[in-house]
Amino acid sequence: MSQHIVVPRERGGIELDELLCLLFPLLNKGFLRDQVRAGNVLVDGNPAAVSQRLRTDQVVSLDIAEEDAPQRPVGSGVSPSVLYEDDDVLVIDKPSGLAVEPERWERTLACLSGDLLDLACERSDLAPAEASAPTAGLEFRPRLVHRIDKGTSGAVLVAKHIESERRLREDFEGQRIEKRYLALVEGEVALVDGETETIDAAIAPDRRRSGRMRLAPEGKQARTRVRVERRYRGFTLLACEPLTGRTHQIRVHLAGRGFPLAVDPQYGHRDKLFLSELKRGYRPKRGRPETPLIDRLTLHAAGLRFPTSTGERCEVEAPLPADWLRLEKQLAKVRPPRP
Repeated sequence: MSQHIVVPRERGGIELDELLCLLFPLLNKGFLRDQVRAGNVLVDGNPAAVSQRLRTDQVVSLDIAEEDAPQRPVGSGVSPSVLYEDDDVLVIDKPSGLAVEPERWERTLACLSGDLLDLACERSDLAPAEASAPTAGLEFRPRLVHRIDKGTSGAVLVAKHIESERRLREDFEGQRIEKRYLALVEGEVALVDGETETIDAAIAPDRRRSGRMRLAPEGKQARTRVRVERRYRGFTLLACEPLTGRTHQIRVHLAGRGFPLAVDPQYGHRDKLFLSELKRGYRPKRGRPETPLIDRLTLHAAGLRFPTSTGERCEVEAPLPADWLRLEKQLAKVRPPRP
Protein backbone atom coordinates (compact mmCIF):
# COMPACT_ATOMS: atom_id res chain seq x y z
CA MET A 1 0.00 0.00 0.00
CA SER A 2 1.26 3.49 -0.86
CA GLN A 3 0.15 6.29 1.44
CA HIS A 4 1.03 9.94 2.02
CA ILE A 5 0.08 11.35 5.41
CA VAL A 6 0.36 14.95 6.60
CA VAL A 7 1.22 15.13 10.30
CA PRO A 8 -1.77 16.83 11.99
CA ARG A 9 -1.29 19.65 14.47
CA GLU A 10 -2.34 17.52 17.44
CA ARG A 11 0.38 14.97 16.60
CA GLY A 12 3.26 17.43 16.34
CA GLY A 13 6.29 16.19 18.32
CA ILE A 14 5.27 12.53 18.16
CA GLU A 15 7.86 9.88 17.30
CA LEU A 16 7.55 8.29 13.87
CA ASP A 17 6.94 4.72 15.03
CA GLU A 18 4.34 5.95 17.52
CA LEU A 19 2.42 7.79 14.79
CA LEU A 20 2.52 4.73 12.55
CA CYS A 21 1.16 2.53 15.35
CA LEU A 22 -1.75 4.89 15.90
CA LEU A 23 -2.53 5.24 12.20
CA PHE A 24 -2.19 1.56 11.32
CA PRO A 25 -3.61 -0.35 14.29
CA LEU A 26 -3.76 -3.66 12.40
CA LEU A 27 0.01 -3.65 11.80
CA ASN A 28 2.19 -4.51 14.78
CA LYS A 29 4.91 -2.20 16.01
CA GLY A 30 7.82 -4.51 15.16
CA PHE A 31 6.67 -4.80 11.54
CA LEU A 32 6.27 -1.02 11.19
CA ARG A 33 9.71 -0.38 12.65
CA ASP A 34 11.22 -2.88 10.21
CA GLN A 35 9.57 -1.00 7.36
CA VAL A 36 11.16 2.27 8.53
CA ARG A 37 14.60 0.66 8.76
CA ALA A 38 14.16 -0.87 5.30
CA GLY A 39 13.57 2.58 3.80
CA ASN A 40 9.90 1.98 3.01
CA VAL A 41 8.85 4.96 5.13
CA LEU A 42 10.03 8.47 4.23
CA VAL A 43 9.58 11.84 5.93
CA ASP A 44 9.43 14.76 3.48
CA GLY A 45 10.93 12.40 0.89
CA ASN A 46 13.95 11.47 3.01
CA PRO A 47 14.86 8.25 4.87
CA ALA A 48 13.82 8.44 8.51
CA ALA A 49 14.73 6.98 11.88
CA VAL A 50 12.28 4.99 13.94
CA SER A 51 12.41 7.46 16.85
CA GLN A 52 12.48 10.62 14.70
CA ARG A 53 10.18 13.29 16.14
CA LEU A 54 7.78 14.75 13.63
CA ARG A 55 6.70 18.34 13.08
CA THR A 56 3.25 19.52 12.15
CA ASP A 57 2.59 19.43 8.37
CA GLN A 58 5.50 17.13 7.58
CA VAL A 59 4.60 14.45 5.02
CA VAL A 60 5.09 10.79 5.90
CA SER A 61 5.16 8.53 2.82
CA LEU A 62 4.77 4.76 3.04
CA ASP A 63 5.24 2.05 0.46
CA ILE A 64 4.41 -1.18 2.27
CA ALA A 65 3.37 -4.52 0.80
CA GLU A 66 0.31 -5.20 2.93
CA GLU A 67 0.35 -8.92 2.10
CA ASP A 68 3.71 -9.15 3.89
CA ALA A 69 2.26 -7.78 7.11
CA PRO A 70 1.85 -10.24 9.99
CA GLN A 71 -1.66 -11.12 11.10
CA ARG A 72 -3.07 -8.82 13.76
CA PRO A 73 -3.81 -10.30 17.21
CA VAL A 74 -7.23 -11.94 17.34
CA GLY A 75 -9.71 -10.81 19.98
CA SER A 76 -12.13 -13.03 21.87
CA GLY A 77 -15.15 -10.92 21.03
CA VAL A 78 -15.62 -10.11 24.72
CA SER A 79 -14.73 -6.61 25.88
CA PRO A 80 -11.96 -6.76 28.51
CA SER A 81 -12.93 -6.01 32.10
CA VAL A 82 -11.26 -2.75 33.16
CA LEU A 83 -10.35 -2.60 36.86
CA TYR A 84 -8.68 0.82 36.72
CA GLU A 85 -7.98 3.50 34.13
CA ASP A 86 -6.44 6.95 33.93
CA ASP A 87 -4.88 8.95 31.08
CA ASP A 88 -1.76 6.78 31.12
CA VAL A 89 -2.66 3.22 32.06
CA LEU A 90 -5.28 0.50 32.13
CA VAL A 91 -5.47 -2.42 34.55
CA ILE A 92 -7.32 -5.34 32.98
CA ASP A 93 -8.87 -8.34 34.76
CA LYS A 94 -7.71 -11.19 32.50
CA PRO A 95 -9.73 -14.40 32.63
CA SER A 96 -7.98 -17.74 32.88
CA GLY A 97 -7.61 -19.51 29.54
CA LEU A 98 -6.91 -16.35 27.56
CA ALA A 99 -3.30 -15.89 26.44
CA VAL A 100 -1.84 -12.40 26.88
CA GLU A 101 -0.27 -12.34 23.40
CA PRO A 102 -0.66 -14.55 20.29
CA GLU A 103 0.58 -18.06 21.01
CA ARG A 104 3.62 -19.13 19.05
CA TRP A 105 2.03 -22.14 17.36
CA GLU A 106 -1.63 -21.05 17.54
CA ARG A 107 -1.66 -17.47 16.29
CA THR A 108 -5.31 -17.69 15.23
CA LEU A 109 -6.48 -18.15 18.84
CA ALA A 110 -7.88 -15.21 20.77
CA CYS A 111 -5.59 -13.27 23.10
CA LEU A 112 -5.72 -10.28 25.41
CA SER A 113 -3.69 -8.06 23.06
CA GLY A 114 -6.38 -8.63 20.42
CA ASP A 115 -9.10 -7.68 22.90
CA LEU A 116 -7.19 -4.52 23.83
CA LEU A 117 -6.82 -3.53 20.19
CA ASP A 118 -10.54 -4.11 19.67
CA LEU A 119 -11.23 -1.90 22.70
CA ALA A 120 -9.05 0.90 21.31
CA CYS A 121 -10.80 0.64 17.93
CA GLU A 122 -14.22 0.71 19.59
CA ARG A 123 -13.37 3.82 21.59
CA SER A 124 -12.09 5.49 18.42
CA ASP A 125 -15.33 4.60 16.56
CA LEU A 126 -13.43 2.35 14.18
CA ALA A 127 -14.97 -0.79 12.77
CA PRO A 128 -12.44 -3.63 12.36
CA ALA A 129 -12.61 -3.26 8.56
CA GLU A 130 -11.67 0.42 8.86
CA ALA A 131 -8.85 -0.07 11.31
CA SER A 132 -6.10 -0.22 8.69
CA ALA A 133 -7.10 3.10 7.12
CA PRO A 134 -4.49 5.77 7.95
CA THR A 135 -7.14 8.52 8.04
CA ALA A 136 -8.81 6.84 11.02
CA GLY A 137 -6.12 6.58 13.65
CA LEU A 138 -6.53 5.34 17.21
CA GLU A 139 -6.85 7.69 20.16
CA PHE A 140 -4.43 5.43 22.04
CA ARG A 141 -2.48 2.27 21.30
CA PRO A 142 -2.51 -0.23 24.22
CA ARG A 143 0.87 -1.67 25.21
CA LEU A 144 1.35 -4.66 27.48
CA VAL A 145 4.17 -3.99 29.94
CA HIS A 146 4.09 -7.37 31.71
CA ARG A 147 2.53 -10.80 31.21
CA ILE A 148 0.86 -13.54 33.18
CA ASP A 149 0.43 -17.17 32.14
CA LYS A 150 -2.52 -18.21 29.99
CA GLY A 151 -3.94 -20.31 32.82
CA THR A 152 -3.55 -17.53 35.40
CA SER A 153 -6.37 -15.06 36.06
CA GLY A 154 -6.16 -11.51 37.35
CA ALA A 155 -4.63 -8.08 36.99
CA VAL A 156 -2.55 -7.07 33.95
CA LEU A 157 -1.03 -3.59 33.61
CA VAL A 158 -1.29 -1.88 30.22
CA ALA A 159 0.27 1.40 29.04
CA LYS A 160 -1.85 3.67 26.84
CA HIS A 161 0.98 5.56 25.15
CA ILE A 162 4.72 5.36 24.56
CA GLU A 163 5.76 7.67 27.41
CA SER A 164 3.73 5.62 29.87
CA GLU A 165 5.20 2.39 28.50
CA ARG A 166 8.75 3.66 29.02
CA ARG A 167 8.00 4.90 32.53
CA LEU A 168 6.34 1.65 33.60
CA ARG A 169 9.18 -0.47 32.19
CA GLU A 170 11.63 1.63 34.19
CA ASP A 171 9.44 1.17 37.26
CA PHE A 172 9.45 -2.60 36.76
CA GLU A 173 13.24 -2.62 36.38
CA GLY A 174 13.57 -0.46 39.49
CA GLN A 175 11.22 -2.78 41.43
CA ARG A 176 8.81 0.09 42.09
CA ILE A 177 5.82 -1.97 40.95
CA GLU A 178 4.50 -4.56 43.38
CA LYS A 179 2.59 -7.63 42.19
CA ARG A 180 0.63 -9.86 44.54
CA TYR A 181 -0.59 -13.34 43.63
CA LEU A 182 -2.72 -15.91 45.38
CA ALA A 183 -1.57 -19.51 44.95
CA LEU A 184 -3.48 -22.54 46.19
CA VAL A 185 -0.90 -25.27 46.69
CA GLU A 186 -0.82 -28.92 47.67
CA GLY A 187 0.42 -29.57 51.19
CA GLU A 188 0.39 -27.71 54.48
CA VAL A 189 3.07 -25.03 54.53
CA ALA A 190 4.88 -24.87 57.88
CA LEU A 191 5.16 -21.10 57.99
CA VAL A 192 4.00 -19.14 61.06
CA ASP A 193 0.93 -17.05 60.36
CA GLY A 194 1.84 -13.42 59.68
CA GLU A 195 5.47 -14.18 58.88
CA THR A 196 7.02 -14.13 55.42
CA GLU A 197 9.68 -16.23 53.78
CA THR A 198 11.68 -15.25 50.71
CA ILE A 199 12.50 -18.03 48.27
CA ASP A 200 15.81 -17.13 46.59
CA ALA A 201 16.57 -19.68 43.88
CA ALA A 202 17.85 -19.12 40.34
CA ILE A 203 15.73 -20.29 37.40
CA ALA A 204 16.72 -21.39 33.89
CA PRO A 205 14.95 -22.96 30.89
CA ASP A 206 14.63 -26.73 31.04
CA ARG A 207 16.46 -27.86 27.90
CA ARG A 208 15.00 -31.36 28.12
CA ARG A 209 11.38 -30.15 28.08
CA SER A 210 10.37 -27.26 25.85
CA GLY A 211 8.35 -24.50 27.48
CA ARG A 212 9.35 -25.47 31.02
CA MET A 213 11.63 -23.79 33.52
CA ARG A 214 13.69 -25.36 36.32
CA LEU A 215 15.66 -24.44 39.40
CA ALA A 216 19.29 -24.11 38.33
CA PRO A 217 22.26 -22.49 40.13
CA GLU A 218 23.54 -21.23 36.76
CA GLY A 219 20.20 -19.58 35.93
CA LYS A 220 18.96 -16.04 36.48
CA GLN A 221 18.35 -14.80 40.00
CA ALA A 222 14.72 -15.21 41.09
CA ARG A 223 13.18 -14.16 44.41
CA THR A 224 9.62 -14.66 45.67
CA ARG A 225 8.24 -13.49 49.02
CA VAL A 226 5.61 -15.88 50.46
CA ARG A 227 3.20 -15.88 53.41
CA VAL A 228 0.22 -18.00 54.43
CA GLU A 229 -3.18 -16.51 53.65
CA ARG A 230 -5.49 -19.43 54.61
CA ARG A 231 -5.05 -23.05 55.63
CA TYR A 232 -6.97 -26.19 54.73
CA ARG A 233 -6.27 -29.86 55.43
CA GLY A 234 -3.89 -30.92 52.70
CA PHE A 235 -3.82 -27.51 50.99
CA THR A 236 -2.58 -23.97 51.70
CA LEU A 237 -3.54 -20.65 50.19
CA LEU A 238 -0.39 -18.53 49.84
CA ALA A 239 0.08 -14.84 49.11
CA CYS A 240 3.11 -14.52 46.82
CA GLU A 241 5.02 -11.41 45.81
CA PRO A 242 7.53 -11.97 43.00
CA LEU A 243 10.51 -9.66 43.56
CA THR A 244 11.90 -10.56 40.13
CA GLY A 245 10.09 -11.33 36.90
CA ARG A 246 11.18 -14.74 35.62
CA THR A 247 9.02 -17.01 33.49
CA HIS A 248 6.85 -19.34 35.63
CA GLN A 249 8.70 -18.03 38.68
CA ILE A 250 6.05 -18.61 41.36
CA ARG A 251 5.09 -22.03 39.99
CA VAL A 252 8.71 -23.23 39.83
CA HIS A 253 9.66 -21.83 43.25
CA LEU A 254 6.67 -23.39 45.01
CA ALA A 255 7.06 -26.75 43.27
CA GLY A 256 10.75 -26.71 44.14
CA ARG A 257 9.83 -26.38 47.83
CA GLY A 258 7.50 -29.38 47.56
CA PHE A 259 4.30 -27.33 47.34
CA PRO A 260 3.17 -27.29 43.70
CA LEU A 261 -0.03 -25.56 42.69
CA ALA A 262 -3.08 -27.69 43.40
CA VAL A 263 -3.76 -27.61 39.65
CA ASP A 264 -0.72 -27.31 37.40
CA PRO A 265 -0.14 -29.90 34.65
CA GLN A 266 3.44 -28.70 34.07
CA TYR A 267 4.89 -28.52 37.58
CA GLY A 268 2.21 -30.25 39.67
CA HIS A 269 0.22 -33.47 39.64
CA ARG A 270 -3.12 -32.68 37.98
CA ASP A 271 -4.82 -30.57 35.33
CA LYS A 272 -8.13 -30.32 37.21
CA LEU A 273 -9.43 -30.83 40.75
CA PHE A 274 -12.62 -32.75 41.61
CA LEU A 275 -14.74 -32.73 44.74
CA SER A 276 -14.27 -36.52 44.91
CA GLU A 277 -10.56 -35.87 45.61
CA LEU A 278 -11.42 -33.70 48.59
CA LYS A 279 -14.52 -35.28 50.15
CA ARG A 280 -14.25 -38.79 51.54
CA GLY A 281 -16.98 -41.09 50.26
CA TYR A 282 -18.23 -38.64 47.63
CA ARG A 283 -19.72 -40.27 44.55
CA PRO A 284 -20.97 -38.35 41.52
CA LYS A 285 -24.51 -38.98 40.30
CA ARG A 286 -24.84 -42.19 38.36
CA GLY A 287 -24.63 -41.73 34.61
CA ARG A 288 -23.18 -38.25 34.87
CA PRO A 289 -19.47 -37.48 34.59
CA GLU A 290 -18.17 -35.47 37.52
CA THR A 291 -17.61 -31.80 36.80
CA PRO A 292 -14.30 -30.45 38.13
CA LEU A 293 -14.37 -27.74 40.78
CA ILE A 294 -11.58 -26.02 38.87
CA ASP A 295 -9.73 -26.98 35.69
CA ARG A 296 -7.02 -24.36 35.37
CA LEU A 297 -3.97 -23.09 37.24
CA THR A 298 -4.72 -22.29 40.87
CA LEU A 299 -2.81 -19.02 40.53
CA HIS A 300 -4.47 -15.59 40.55
CA ALA A 301 -2.85 -12.17 40.00
CA ALA A 302 -4.71 -10.58 42.89
CA GLY A 303 -3.31 -7.07 42.96
CA LEU A 304 -0.92 -4.40 41.69
CA ARG A 305 0.64 -1.35 43.33
CA PHE A 306 2.36 1.09 41.00
CA PRO A 307 3.36 4.78 40.87
CA THR A 308 1.24 7.04 38.70
CA SER A 309 2.63 9.82 36.52
CA THR A 310 1.90 12.25 39.41
CA GLY A 311 4.07 10.25 41.80
CA GLU A 312 1.17 8.88 43.84
CA ARG A 313 0.89 5.13 44.41
CA CYS A 314 -2.15 3.38 42.99
CA GLU A 315 -3.38 0.03 44.33
CA VAL A 316 -5.72 -2.16 42.26
CA GLU A 317 -7.31 -5.45 43.34
CA ALA A 318 -8.64 -8.17 41.02
CA PRO A 319 -11.62 -10.08 42.46
CA LEU A 320 -11.47 -13.85 42.75
CA PRO A 321 -13.21 -15.59 39.83
CA ALA A 322 -16.29 -17.77 40.32
CA ASP A 323 -14.46 -21.09 39.92
CA TRP A 324 -11.93 -20.13 42.58
CA LEU A 325 -14.65 -19.04 45.01
CA ARG A 326 -16.46 -22.33 44.40
CA LEU A 327 -13.29 -24.30 45.14
CA GLU A 328 -12.52 -22.46 48.38
CA LYS A 329 -16.13 -22.82 49.53
CA GLN A 330 -15.83 -26.59 49.21
CA LEU A 331 -12.40 -26.64 50.86
CA ALA A 332 -13.79 -24.74 53.83
CA LYS A 333 -16.60 -27.30 54.15
CA VAL A 334 -14.78 -30.60 53.59
CA ARG A 335 -11.16 -29.68 54.35
CA PRO A 336 -11.31 -27.17 57.24
CA PRO A 337 -7.96 -26.33 58.86
CA ARG A 338 -6.59 -28.65 61.50
CA PRO A 339 -7.42 -27.61 65.07
